[in-house]
Amino acid sequence: MTAVFRVALPVPLLTLFDYLPPEAGIAQAGSRVRVPFGRGEMVGVVIDPAAEAAVGVKRLKRVSEVLDDAPLLDAELLATLAWAADYWAGAPGEAFANALPLALREPRPLPATGREVWALTTQGRSARDARSRKGGSAALLEALVDGPRAADELGFALPEWRAAARRLVEAGLVEKMELEETSLPASPAPGPALSEEQAAAVAAMGEGFGRFQPYVLDGVTGSGKTEVYLALIERALADGKQTLLLVPEIGLAPQTVRRLRERLGVTIEVLHSNLAEGDRARAWLRARNGTAKVVLGTRSAVFTPLPHAGLIIVDEEHDASYKQQEGFRYHARDLALVRARAHGVPVVLGSATPSLETLGNVEAGRYQRLVLRGRPGATQSTRVQIVDMRAQRLDHGMSPTLMNAVAACVGRGEQALVFRNRRGYAPVLLCYDCGWHADCPRCDRPMTLHAGRRRLICHHCDNTMAVPTACPSCKSANISPQGQGTERLEEALTARFPEVPVVRIDRETTRRRDAFGEILDGLREDKPAILVGTQMLAKGHDLPNLTLVAIVGVDEGLHSVDFRAGERLAQLVVQVAGRAGRASKPGSVLLQTHHPDHPMLHSLLRGGYAAVATELLEERRLLELPPFAHQVLLRADALGRTEVDAFLAQAHAAIGPPGDLRIAGPMPAPMPLRAGRHRGQLLVEAGSRARLHAFLRPWQHALVGLPEARKVRWSLDVDPIDLY
Repeated sequence: MTAVFRVALPVPLLTLFDYLPPEAGIAQAGSRVRVPFGRGEMVGVVIDPAAEAAVGVKRLKRVSEVLDDAPLLDAELLATLAWAADYWAGAPGEAFANALPLALREPRPLPATGREVWALTTQGRSARDARSRKGGSAALLEALVDGPRAADELGFALPEWRAAARRLVEAGLVEKMELEETSLPASPAPGPALSEEQAAAVAAMGEGFGRFQPYVLDGVTGSGKTEVYLALIERALADGKQTLLLVPEIGLAPQTVRRLRERLGVTIEVLHSNLAEGDRARAWLRARNGTAKVVLGTRSAVFTPLPHAGLIIVDEEHDASYKQQEGFRYHARDLALVRARAHGVPVVLGSATPSLETLGNVEAGRYQRLVLRGRPGATQSTRVQIVDMRAQRLDHGMSPTLMNAVAACVGRGEQALVFRNRRGYAPVLLCYDCGWHADCPRCDRPMTLHAGRRRLICHHCDNTMAVPTACPSCKSANISPQGQGTERLEEALTARFPEVPVVRIDRETTRRRDAFGEILDGLREDKPAILVGTQMLAKGHDLPNLTLVAIVGVDEGLHSVDFRAGERLAQLVVQVAGRAGRASKPGSVLLQTHHPDHPMLHSLLRGGYAAVATELLEERRLLELPPFAHQVLLRADALGRTEVDAFLAQAHAAIGPPGDLRIAGPMPAPMPLRAGRHRGQLLVEAGSRARLHAFLRPWQHALVGLPEARKVRWSLDVDPIDLY
């Protein structure tokens, strides 16, 4: 048989593709190639450059061009991605495409990996000595007087330096160069002394260097997990090794980069979706060639090449944003564990509220748990109080107890956070005369009123409508918003406290790039303020003058049909509450509820998250739910309900005798209509991961061949975290 190239292409098919070798050029496994596909061309990744053709070679097309002299994906990444595609039931080509930044999925030469560096010219040094420049130009000349500095380092020292650089380049006073990372000296800064708990955690995890060992760093908010991360990264740097640090949100990246850069004194490579694609590709390539020593990124950064891997850290490991919900549905936390095992390095999972899956692995002895209970710098523990709303007259959903607590807080010159995990002005617009309410015609769900934009917006499909001046049903003018979102709370608090800045932080107010960081920087001053925010504020943000957290809308998580709702509510409450009292001033937390006697709230008060997690784990064990069972969810949607029902019925029949599998469905999705498409699902559960995957692989191939499969959009979600 003729040897052929086996290539992964970015298409949603469960197969690799064979091509004849190119007329010129040699490719290795992991190299990119340009190939004909259909009527066009695609860039694919060579999986095997010497495979046996599965069909006659006369039917095969030839590779058009080999794009890389050396493999972009090394043996570890190739093996990990193949495993991941198999485990999460993904198309192999889509899994391999996910590993490459978008700029590297194009048939272009690789961008240069040198770092942008700025330096003074001879004339610039003279201008600095003569003090002939003012303002930003003078500041930039001063910043460069001790030698060349990288552009990202200048960005932290002088945020507006680019405009000054343009002026100084035209005057011949500064010049831009490209240098490799090794040409730039490290300049670390000392950090605070570690507490006994922190030092013990660092010592314990230090023993795992050089081998695979998962550690769970279970530390209350404000306990200094980041200082532990820094000490471990310093150890990896001293060993000449690379560190990958994952964070759940882009909003956390700027403050984390600044802290890492100042402390470690090395350039921090950043990988997330807000970066320009060229910058992202260069950072990825610097990691691949080993010059990037510390890589910080969100979910997709888990695919970063690590030829000199020494340590992998997943911060806020419980966060749902680590699970990809479209396309190739991998979980970055779980993939980080697989990569750490392949490299033989320790992996640290950090959280104040570890997921039940992680705690289940601790219980089973697979992960080692290290606990941080102290809060360095905090004078005393945060006090939590349940506020019974049943007998109180509410003001825009806020009780007198809450309002009085906010007034006392700002009166002391401190800051308060009113937390409501619902953006917009009001979740419902209602007619009092006939009962009409504004529903999205494409989702059959209420549309949220956004008063500032004067629009009704569906938070499920982004459909927008003008706010009616009268009821469309009965023509009455008696229409009114019901419920509260962050926008309405902001309005009410501004009216109640006109002399105090009220700052709203949600997706609406942080759309502009860097807006989130700028808002937080403005709140670090020791001045009174009231914050109104969504879950964006629940993660990792340190505001020393914030002493009161009031959580509005606790009840919504107490009575959900989702079996994960209790875990998520407990995590959210603990994470938000952890924003208060992180410095020298004591903090307090108010939980507003109509159910003050709810067992979970009292478990939280008595024993914290650990007590709730223990109870929830036991409940999951009795009910045979994850992590004590394993699930795959088949989702389907189409313009018509008939097509969805027919496909799911065929999918159910394709399972055959279920044996020890548990089947739920076919059934409509909890949200049966979304963006004009009807939705349904089928859930399959097994007692072991091996049993689930033994069933899954042949079932997946059977689904592809079903007669109704082409009439719907369908997907498989292994280990789903959202049944909606």
